Amino acid sequence: MSDHFVLSIVICFVIGYALGNINPSYLIVRRKGYDVRKDGSGNAGASNAFILAGKTAFLMVAVFDILKAYAACRICRALFPELTIAEYIGGVACILGHMFPMTLGFRGGKGLASLGGVALSWNWRYFFLLLATAILIALVTRYVCFVAPAMSVIFPGLLYWHTQFAAAALILAIPTLPIILKHVENFGRIRNGTEARFSYMWNKDAELKRLGRTDERRQNQK
Repeated sequence: MSDHFVLSIVICFVIGYALGNINPSYLIVRRKGYDVRKDGSGNAGASNAFILAGKTAFLMVAVFDILKAYAACRICRALFPELTIAEYIGGVACILGHMFPMTLGFRGGKGLASLGGVALSWNWRYFFLLLATAILIALVTRYVCFVAPAMSVIFPGLLYWHTQFAAAALILAIPTLPIILKHVENFGRIRNGTEARFSYMWNKDAELKRLGRTDERRQNQK
């Protein structure tokens, strides 16, 4: 393993992790007087931006988190065209940077949108296939928290099935365990009936009534 190869990997990781640390959820919600690490779900991602700041904030955060991972992949690919795994290292590093950002005390989001950005960089058609699958999973299970763990398994498998590129699939599988662990509390709340369902996105009042709550903004419910 040459020094150039190792240095290229390190640079890709640094680029991806640095981009992952840019957290629009924290910045947008802060303007509303909330801290995504403490208020709402306590999660620095698009879902908590929705809870604390509404649908527009959700869309802005989701799109930005997708695009920052997309950018990480494309920048790394452009810088190191001879390194076939460059974009996957950059993309995975961005996901990890989003989930564990140094800038927010390592308390970030749960990785779904940034995972989508890596998928978009790889193949835009499969990105929309994965998006449709994610929506279907949320509708069938009624809970959004199943989507990210499922996608973290499905995406590497799909990439390997399509390309037979084992190294890329293995790199993409790195965030799977952290993503699952990030959702353990959600699964626990499903068991005791306190987890918000997917319908919260369009029928917030009814869902809060079912849960016996009137406002989630100052409650630490992930």
